[in-house]
Amino acid sequence: MGRRARRLAVGVVGFVLLTILTAAIVYAGRVAGIAVAYKAKMLCSGVFVMRLDSWHVLADIEIDDLSLLRHVSASIDPAARSVSASVLGIIRREAVYRDGLGCSLVYDGKMPPRLPEENEGIRSNAAGWPGREGDLVGSRPALDDTRRERLGAVLDRAFTEPDLRRPRRTRAVVIVHRGRVVAERYAPGIEPETPLMGWSMAKTVVNALTGVLVGEGRLLLDRPVPVPEWQTPGDPRGRITLDHLLRMSSGLRFDEDMTSPLADVTSMLLGVGDMAAFAANAELEAEPGTAWRYSSGTSNIIVRVLRRVLRDDREYLTFPRRALFDRIGMSSAVLETDAAGTFVGSSFMYATARDWARLGMLYLQDGVWAGERILPEGWVRYSRSAAPAAPPRLYGAHFWLDVPDEYRGPGPGLPDGIFHAAGHEGQFVTIVPARETVIVRLGRTRYPAAWDHAAFVREVLAALD
Repeated sequence: MGRRARRLAVGVVGFVLLTILTAAIVYAGRVAGIAVAYKAKMLCSGVFVMRLDSWHVLADIEIDDLSLLRHVSASIDPAARSVSASVLGIIRREAVYRDGLGCSLVYDGKMPPRLPEENEGIRSNAAGWPGREGDLVGSRPALDDTRRERLGAVLDRAFTEPDLRRPRRTRAVVIVHRGRVVAERYAPGIEPETPLMGWSMAKTVVNALTGVLVGEGRLLLDRPVPVPEWQTPGDPRGRITLDHLLRMSSGLRFDEDMTSPLADVTSMLLGVGDMAAFAANAELEAEPGTAWRYSSGTSNIIVRVLRRVLRDDREYLTFPRRALFDRIGMSSAVLETDAAGTFVGSSFMYATARDWARLGMLYLQDGVWAGERILPEGWVRYSRSAAPAAPPRLYGAHFWLDVPDEYRGPGPGLPDGIFHAAGHEGQFVTIVPARETVIVRLGRTRYPAAWDHAAFVREVLAALD
């Protein structure tokens, strides 16, 4: 090989190595940005929404596959009610707390909105009903001692750790049977008054808020939704209806892999200030209504549609409490916003285990609470009817009709008619109409196979026999 050829080869190799190094640095920077944002957001919500000590929150954040978060520094400003996190002082993120709206990451220098002045007194840790066991909606006989003991044994198993390498980390269980809380337990450090993260169970709240507006005639299921990004003449996304979005059949491309730091869902939740715009700018990969793809992006598109339908931001920011939470007694509930002021209806909501049970009871009772119809007639039936484009008996309209695969073990399936609000890390509100039962399980389960929710539901129902 001549000198010139050697110089050329060295140059090519150098260029390739430089390209690889640059790509690696860019990738590492993006991953670090997500990690810093996650720690700032979760620490902020843990301290100011859940009202836990910072050491408790950090011990809960820096676990299992997230142990590298120990290398992300963080500081809490109690006066400003904010949290800052950084890596080497170079990549920084800040999350701020607002009464009634929880914590939001700050992006592009935009401070997230606050509730209108007359609502600023709302606190995220408002108490539920008194006592550790009692009625939700009426007076019914308590369980006999035999069934109470059987349920106690089921809860014992739910809070054990059979495999310490892959912990379950069950944090709360509440079981409601025929209108009465019949079993309830919490992990150390968690109290009945502690609001807990629901992750994708927030989608069920989106279903309820949408149902209220459909009942009022302000939204129509079979009409295209008013999304500005889709209004260019000829844009095929302009054919996407509210029904398509609720049934996860919009046809929009979206990567929901929660294990990937750079998947669409992670980038949306932790990497941008306007989550609905991020999701709405996705390309169409299938004709609307013809393909099912679980997508947190579609939920955030829906909550921005609600924002456009309501009169102004004052009405919008108070809407979840006025339309739903206050009406069914979910006094602890906090639905957080992004920096653009849109609710993160896909993921960021906190409520006590009992208040999550109240949400389940609303659907168990066909959308009626204490004699008042909250959801329009037929809405629960619609919500639990199978999405045509989804695999059989899997998904309805922002409800699971079966336990998601990752939380369903090798045992037999559950009977037809059971439906679920389900979320990341093993969050569940399971509604069993035939047994007049709601089962709430909340956890921090980083390894999905550690929690077999179908088996847990079977055990609960067997104990109630």
